[in-house]
Amino acid sequence: MDDTLMVHVLDHPLLQHKLSILRDKNTSVKEFRELVSEICTLMCYEATRDLPVEVVEVETPVAKAKVKKIAGKKLAVVPIMRAGMGMVDGFLTLVPSAKVGHIGLYRDPETLEPVEYYCKLPKDISEREVYIVDPMLATGGSATAAVQFLKNYGCRQIKLLCIIAAPEGIERVTKDHPDIEIFVAAVDECLNDHGYIVPGLGDAGDRIFGTK
Repeated sequence: MDDTLMVHVLDHPLLQHKLSILRDKNTSVKEFRELVSEICTLMCYEATRDLPVEVVEVETPVAKAKVKKIAGKKLAVVPIMRAGMGMVDGFLTLVPSAKVGHIGLYRDPETLEPVEYYCKLPKDISEREVYIVDPMLATGGSATAAVQFLKNYGCRQIKLLCIIAAPEGIERVTKDHPDIEIFVAAVDECLNDHGYIVPGLGDAGDRIFGTK
């Protein structure tokens, strides 16, 4: 499978404009939180572009019409806690009927590998198309672990939405899970010695929740 077909870098001008403000260290917590949600809404629009539709008949005030509706597809959004929580409302803005699961992971400061501390998913998660959301795709450890958790629950249709990615993170996810699509707003230069994306935007969780 060609990895380049599974990684989508979204370059819409509105998305890039909002991302430029998101990166700014002087952006307030309130504005940062709002921007993360807005960016996720735009990313959701792109990531759901291939949802199947069916033709149905409705009656307008003028006449009957054949129109298209989503063909009964069940969706779920699963944030990687805690930073991923900031993207959920933006996703639900477009898909309010989606169910929400949660995967809690933290990155071991020594090994930089993910450690699970919480996992709660809808009972019918295996029947849904799942969208994992996390603002940053750094080492790729948390993302690849989250994908594996979902596969262990029987999920077969999984997409990953991250605002900023490092090449190292994309490489790891596509290597470990070549069957999932990745949607990002930007691919940055590299990771530093502490596992942070450069130039990135700092710690997304701290900036969303004001805990810095």
